[in-house]
Amino acid sequence: MGRTIRFERIENGRELGGLVMQDGRVVRSGTLVRCGNLSKATDGDIAILKERFDLSDVFDFRFESEAAADPDRTMEGVRNTRISTLPQAFIDGFSSGRADTEQVNSEDFTEALAGYAFIPQAQELARQLYPAIVMDSTSQKRYGEFLRGVLRADGGALWHCSQGKDRAGWGTAFVLAALGASRETIVEDFALSNVYFAPFVEALSAKVKEKGGGENELVFIRSMVGVSVENFERTLDLIDARYGSLVCYLDKALGFTPPEQEELREKYLILK
Repeated sequence: MGRTIRFERIENGRELGGLVMQDGRVVRSGTLVRCGNLSKATDGDIAILKERFDLSDVFDFRFESEAAADPDRTMEGVRNTRISTLPQAFIDGFSSGRADTEQVNSEDFTEALAGYAFIPQAQELARQLYPAIVMDSTSQKRYGEFLRGVLRADGGALWHCSQGKDRAGWGTAFVLAALGASRETIVEDFALSNVYFAPFVEALSAKVKEKGGGENELVFIRSMVGVSVENFERTLDLIDARYGSLVCYLDKALGFTPPEQEELREKYLILK
């Protein structure tokens, strides 16, 4: 938890600095940040990003209606690039009912999500989210654009979705893979979102149990409010089966070439 950033209102924030790569080099501190959206960022939060991270670029993975409903706070001298990385079918499904943290705290939305947990189609949607993200050609193209954006950043780079867990989690996985992280390191960072969202998961799981929910319903809640590490690992296995490795996937699917990956490593890694 040493990489956790104690923001005032930005959720689920942590930096990649300090993570050790397989070649023994370490990610440079104060350069790469993942978190939830910046719509509620305080002046103090902005100061952290500008001063501690010398932020130059923000990459927003939300789709248009999400970003329009809760626009990021703007920061002078910082480029904000929106690159929606969710497949269109999921955008259509989510457009009628967003799931940001403000709504997770809302009694009405909590009741609605608890109800969705009992719908088989909703359970299947949650199971297919990660495979759809990584196998959708448009999402692949946009994650490739994101990686090149991180490579071109003049200062610190930050990326986020709504809660900074699923789409931002996959963006982080791709950055870490390009930097030379082990699968264990990638999975461990992804799983940290469950630490942040544990209180929300526990509260909603209790409601679902009260309604007679079993393991399928609880898996849905853990996936929608937190992250499904099991599904993440299954999707990594899918990538390995189809592309040979996550690093090969970066090149073959995202178009982020080995020379670009090496350039990224030279830019963001230092000797331990």
